This record gives sequence, structure tokens and C-alpha cells, in this order.
Amino acid sequence: MLPELTVAVLGIGLTAYAVLGGADFGAGFWDLTAGGAKRGARVRGMVKRSMGPVWEANHVWLIFVLVILWTCFPHAFGPLMETLYVPLFLAAVGIILRGAAFALRGEAATIAEARALGATFALSSVLVPFFLGATVGAVASGQVTLDQTAGAISSWTNATSIFSGVLAVATGAYIAAVFLAADSARSGFDDLAEAFRRRALGAAAVAGALAIGGLAVVSSDAPELYDGLTSGAGLAMVSLSALAGLVTVALIWKRSFGPARLGAAVAVGSILAGLALAVQPDFFPGQLTFAAAAAGDATLAATLISVAIGLLILLPSLALLFRLFLRGRLDQPLEPIGTSRSEAES
Repeated sequence: MLPELTVAVLGIGLTAYAVLGGADFGAGFWDLTAGGAKRGARVRGMVKRSMGPVWEANHVWLIFVLVILWTCFPHAFGPLMETLYVPLFLAAVGIILRGAAFALRGEAATIAEARALGATFALSSVLVPFFLGATVGAVASGQVTLDQTAGAISSWTNATSIFSGVLAVATGAYIAAVFLAADSARSGFDDLAEAFRRRALGAAAVAGALAIGGLAVVSSDAPELYDGLTSGAGLAMVSLSALAGLVTVALIWKRSFGPARLGAAVAVGSILAGLALAVQPDFFPGQLTFAAAAAGDATLAATLISVAIGLLILLPSLALLFRLFLRGRLDQPLEPIGTSRSEAES
């Protein structure tokens, strides 16, 4: 009972990071693809304006997931890190460089420095979710083994892992476009709201096509995972994700961006839940169950109690932060990035 409950807590934290952290990474994708200095200046300015008050808080969930993983599931944490250290190391480096570039971007002394920092931020925003997604795909497809026979490269470069990495980038871009459209509309920037609306619809189509096409990839590369995703509780979650995605697209089409945020979050969270249910009761499919991967009951109980106490502090703080943000209390002026304000307005 305790291992399963702890897995559920771990899944909630992972979902929170996939949605909130994914939106941050996706915003970087739109920064990367915004266009030239003049055409993309307002888009990049909106990305910075929207991310500024909340981006550090969004990544609290990554720390939460790691602490739960190594404390409560040490028998899984060791093989996972020893097998997938390459993508995890690259993701960690990307997170550090991305955060530093975002923080320093507005302090650049020259245009060359600003461009270098902008490129670092944007490229890291694409590579980090790819590596993290590939890691999830490697675990779900059974690439991590207790005897660590999988290679440091081959373990995360199989078809399912690559597909998972690409899907992580696409879903992050989708969530970010929905969030940025909602924030632009709330702030009265109708042109940007429309620009991000078009991006959200396009990203939804791409993510949906990838998800459908990816079933063929998983079917041939990881048949046991495919069976779990197309039957029972796994299928229910996949269906819920598809339904939430369709509802979200309809809301975006109608420009109901506020409810669309929730729909996008449900769509992404359902996919992660589907993966967990598809491989249950195993942590590593065919290798290690939840119970076998877990620490002792005393450790699990103490951790769950600590999490409950910590959430009593964390959740109200985050709720206040997002309430202030959504009400515009933390808004800063929109400052186009990449050109002068007079050029951007011309």
C-alpha cells in the first residue's frame, strides 16, 4: 500500500513538472522560432514577461520528484542513474545554462552578448525536454535493467525513447502557446493573443499527430508498453488525454483561453498517468516492481508525512503566487527583445 501511495505522489509531482516546467520549456521553443530580430521582438518580449514571475517556482517540482525518487525508491534510483546518466547529465547542464541565460539576458552589454544568451536560452529550452522525455521513454520501454546491460547511449536512443523526447518538446510547445495566449489576452495584447492562438492550434495538431503515429513506433519497439497503453486503465487514460485535447482545441478556437489552460494540463497529465498504469505494478517493466524498488515502510511513511507537512506551506505559497500573477499584480511592461522599442512599434 505505501509503495503504491508513494508512486502516486511521485506521479503527481512529475505531472506538475511536465505541465508547469513544460510550459516554461515550450516558451523557449517559441522564443527560438519567433523569427528575426524585428519580427520576433514582441513574441520574445511576451515570453520573458510571462515567465519572469513564475519560472523558478515551476521548477520546484523537479526537485520534489528527485527527492522522492532517491529517498523512497533507492533500488530504482541507482540503476536508473547508472544507465541514463548521459541524457540526465545533458538535461541538468541545459537547465543550468538555460536559467543563467534567462536571468542574464536583459543585462547584456552588447547585441552579440544578448544574441548569445538568447540562443543559449532557446536551444536549451528544446534540448532539455527532449532529454527528459527520452529518459521517461527509456524507463517505460524497459531499457533500464537491474544488471545494467543496456549501453549508456543505446538505452535512450531506441525508437520509443526518441519518440518520447520529440513528443515532450511538442507538448511543451503546445502548453506554452495556450498559456501565452491566455496571458496575452488577459493583458490586452490582442495581436499577441492571436499569434499564440495560431501557434497553439498548430502545436496541438503536431502533438496529436505525433501521439497517434507514435503508437506504431511503440507497437514495434516496445510491444508490452503498447499493450498496456491500448487496454484497461492505460487505454482509459490515453482516451481521456485525447478527449481533453479535443476539448482544449475547441476552447482555443473559441478563444476561451482560461479554461483551455486546464484542458491542456489534463491532456498532458493523462498521458503520464497512462504510462504509469501501462507498466504497473512494475517500476522497470519486467525487472522491478514498485514494492521491490521501494525503501522500508518507515522511510516511506516518514517521507509521506514530511511531504504532507511541506505541502501545507508550499501549496498556499504557490497558489498566492499564481493568483497574483493571473490578476496582473506582478505584470511588467512589455519590452520587445531583439530590437529597439521604436522599431518594434513601427
